[in-house]
Amino acid sequence: MKYNKWTIGMAAIGIVSLAPVVRAEEKVNSDITALSSTTLSGYVDSSAQWNFGTGNAHMPDYKFGGSSKADGFNFNVVQLRIEKPLSEEAWAAGYRVDLWAGPDANVLGTPSVFSSSANDIAVRQAYVALKIPFENGIDLKFGVFDSIIGYESVESPNNPNYTRSYGHTIEPQTHTGLMANYRFNDVVRISAGIANTMGPAINERAQGPNLSPGGETKAESFKTYMGSIEITAPESLGFLSGSTLYAGEVNGF
Repeated sequence: MKYNKWTIGMAAIGIVSLAPVVRAEEKVNSDITALSSTTLSGYVDSSAQWNFGTGNAHMPDYKFGGSSKADGFNFNVVQLRIEKPLSEEAWAAGYRVDLWAGPDANVLGTPSVFSSSANDIAVRQAYVALKIPFENGIDLKFGVFDSIIGYESVESPNNPNYTRSYGHTIEPQTHTGLMANYRFNDVVRISAGIANTMGPAINERAQGPNLSPGGETKAESFKTYMGSIEITAPESLGFLSGSTLYAGEVNGF
């Protein structure tokens, strides 16, 4: 603890007390310690796309692309991530928030059921993370998170190609629910979860507001279930080492 001469002088004649100064510094130090494990990151996604010939109005309507981005420059989205990763302790807690701003935020389709209007702002992920010390440890996500299936990512920088496939366009994207991950060893990892619906809208229920093509609804207790398994080739397999075989399913409303 360091004090300047003016503070020490006033303390000597009883004008000020050093105790509040000590408590104030301890409070600042504790706040800095609490924030030291929180990371802030993000990116800006822009693109330029030109198509030969004419007829862009009839281009395939794939997700995050299509005729609206052909033959010109595009600002796609800004992502801001605030994250406190899980520590190595037996019991650990953290969180992650991915916020999107820009035209692609409307395509993501995650506005809550209470605010479905497009406003170029969206929550991509926002969940609490918890590690439970059972055997090798169970990692839980509770909140809004990306789907467990699909090779392509909603984050454009993580994909080998700028454009997405039609499969990415129709597959589940985001869920509101609970997800558990468990790694048996370096080779096998499984995931299982439960969510309100297959659709991306936050806090949506099986009763709506987005009805299925047939128009039917489900009971409030009807939920979406998902599971996946990931098998990673060990080093003993030579050139196949690190290769991953993955399978998953999402079933529900």
